[in-house]
Amino acid sequence: MLKARGFTLLLISLALALGAAWIARGWVISRLTPPSSQPQVPVVVAAAEIPFGVRVDPRFLQVIELPANTPIAPHYSNPKQAVGLVALQKVLPGEILLRGEFARHPAGSMLAALLKPGMRAITVPVNEVVGVAGFLLPGNHVDVVEARMNGQRAVTKTVLQNLLVLAVDQTDSHKKNGPVVVHAVTLEVTPPQADVLVKAMTEGRIQLTLRGPTDTVLSTPPPAPRPRRIVIVRRPIRVTARRPAVRSVTIIRGTEVDKAHASS
Repeated sequence: MLKARGFTLLLISLALALGAAWIARGWVISRLTPPSSQPQVPVVVAAAEIPFGVRVDPRFLQVIELPANTPIAPHYSNPKQAVGLVALQKVLPGEILLRGEFARHPAGSMLAALLKPGMRAITVPVNEVVGVAGFLLPGNHVDVVEARMNGQRAVTKTVLQNLLVLAVDQTDSHKKNGPVVVHAVTLEVTPPQADVLVKAMTEGRIQLTLRGPTDTVLSTPPPAPRPRRIVIVRRPIRVTARRPAVRSVTIIRGTEVDKAHASS
């Protein structure tokens, strides 16, 4: 009798243990597995770093799944949508490919695809001094300083600020990090800025100054000096009567000498 009761209690304990293990397993799986009611959407991300100005090919891309309610800017959901586009800025591995960071490259120069709407590309001649000792690379930002002679004095002025470097010589990629002496730098400018730059190169010489990657503040030019006020003091002219000139005549009579005065 006692053996039968003990065996029954053992079976009941084993059943309770199995039930508790099953419940715990279900709870863990429910925590680790996203609810099936939340839909997933495909998102294209960078599988490797995409440099600035590089045409995107399939080796740069991969697809991941994200919850549909994840707030994401306009992006690509299919790799075929991004293949053949040109990167307008550097994209790091794992970053989502946003539509505003890429442009389609039509027929013509690759450089044209890098231009923003309304912008122009202009090339300026440089040397190892004007070109910041060869440290200018595509993607940098520069200021343009004009130097000209005003008589015997040299006058300098910053005429343009925060211009994007599109290319150095005929290279529009910034894979190199070391200094490279170049002879031409292509800048992105607006049409009015192009006029200012050509005028500065024609009337004097230009110098490029490199800006830091986070320096976007534009400095204001110093106020023009006020013209000096010239005060003219008119003093009255005093007119004095002119004294008549006195002339003397010497008269000699024998041994006598007289002087006679006559006024004119």
